[in-house]
Amino acid sequence: MFLEPHFKGQRSGWIEVICGSMFSGKTEELIRRLKRAKIANQKVEIFKPGIDTRYDDKKVVSHDANSILSVPVDHSSRLLKLTDGVGVVGIDEAQFFDEQLPEVCQQLALRGIRVIVAGLDMDYRGQPFGPMPNLLAVAEYITKVHAICQHCGNLATHSYRLSEDESTVVLGEQDRYEARCRTCYHMGNILNLQVREEKET
Repeated sequence: MFLEPHFKGQRSGWIEVICGSMFSGKTEELIRRLKRAKIANQKVEIFKPGIDTRYDDKKVVSHDANSILSVPVDHSSRLLKLTDGVGVVGIDEAQFFDEQLPEVCQQLALRGIRVIVAGLDMDYRGQPFGPMPNLLAVAEYITKVHAICQHCGNLATHSYRLSEDESTVVLGEQDRYEARCRTCYHMGNILNLQVREEKET
């Protein structure tokens, strides 16, 4: 479990990244940290990408139905204007933000703000997702959480898409995605390739 750092002389601004596959508890962990900050009477602001309306237009909602009120934004630059006097900033679904998000987070940290970011580290192709690689590179603290593979029960690190949609951003839940371990993820891709080849012949 992540505990907030309390080092003598530690400056207050830093970046924490919570990453992993779908259904791994990223948002749950984000909400837990933000609620702890609120209990400590710190001023907290939470943001999410405007396109993410799966559960609620304004709330950040975990798969376990825990929620916290947030501000939907269409571009990361807006965070710089909406965080005056704030001690802790939470950002959910960071992979859907623009490529300027890492620089914005660094500017917030330099203001003395604790920035907590949650997002998918890989897309359904198994490739680094959006601004997440650069966020991981500049973060002081990184937590990689794991789901359970829905095929074999091992730790899952990949988000396997069940539909044939090839767009990088496809919002969905268990109707469109499964959490899979490395082996089951690649076995699924091989089977899909075989099916496509059979359809073409």
